[in-house]
Amino acid sequence: MSRGTAIATAGISVLGALALAVTHAPDVTEPVARPAPVDPSAAVRAARRMNRAAGLIAGSVLADSAIEHYRGSFQNKAMVAPLATSFLSLLVSAHGHMDKRPSPHRLRDAIYAAAAVTGLIGTGFHLFNVTKKPGGLSWQNLFYSAPIGAPAALILSGAMGFLSERVRDTTPGTVPTILGIPAGRAVAAATSLGLLGTVGEAGLLHLRGSFQNPFMYLPVTAPPVAAALIGHAAAGATRQPRRITRWWLRLTAVLGFAGAGFHAYGVSRAMGGWRNWRQNLVDGPPIPAPPSFTGLALAGLAALGLMEDHPDD
Repeated sequence: MSRGTAIATAGISVLGALALAVTHAPDVTEPVARPAPVDPSAAVRAARRMNRAAGLIAGSVLADSAIEHYRGSFQNKAMVAPLATSFLSLLVSAHGHMDKRPSPHRLRDAIYAAAAVTGLIGTGFHLFNVTKKPGGLSWQNLFYSAPIGAPAALILSGAMGFLSERVRDTTPGTVPTILGIPAGRAVAAATSLGLLGTVGEAGLLHLRGSFQNPFMYLPVTAPPVAAALIGHAAAGATRQPRRITRWWLRLTAVLGFAGAGFHAYGVSRAMGGWRNWRQNLVDGPPIPAPPSFTGLALAGLAALGLMEDHPDD
């Protein structure tokens, strides 16, 4: 190959490379797609939603435990503990709802942790109360002894509140994490497990009532679907809109308040109705219990908001 031919060949190669680069270069007249900036206030908004959820569950536990422990005449002095911790959890949840600062609060952290520990200890007490009776862990004792699921709701309230403070403790512009797990996924998984536990308690009490009202099937059918949907969201893609999951969680939230209305109606049907409220309120279906579904549904919606605002895939 002559020197001139070699030079011509090299020149053609360079021109070809330049042409290839030009044809694959982005059009400077069109904007280049960039990832959307993370809203620094999004984590605080989600944390405030979780504060509301924790407060609603705490209020439910406060009213429910007050009635149940009044029925037990506060025979054990420790029966005052869940009233105190759930009341404090309710107060700090209201404080967290109003707090727009992107940093955790030590007092809220301490009270939420105390509520969760109190619920854990209470679950142990209630389980011991069931097993010490003749027949042990039998249906009869599960139906009419201290409800195992009631103090577990206090665990959920404390856990949701504690997680809300972890969500606040996030560097602006980054994905919030809890123990190295994206916060949206962690809260969604906790919500799914909490819903399943609450369904178990509702199923036990409605089985005791023989499902005499067809509406008694709703708390054991609708919330499990919500638990499955939010559990799937916890393990799936975060960029999906999840419209069905959102609407089903909203349905579950409405179901919680509707359940309180149904239980109030059940109290009114007892002998003497509301005129005999001192007895019927204690012996009738627990009015404060169903709103726990509402609190967990709100936590699930907060988790979806976190995953939407802070996608990690």
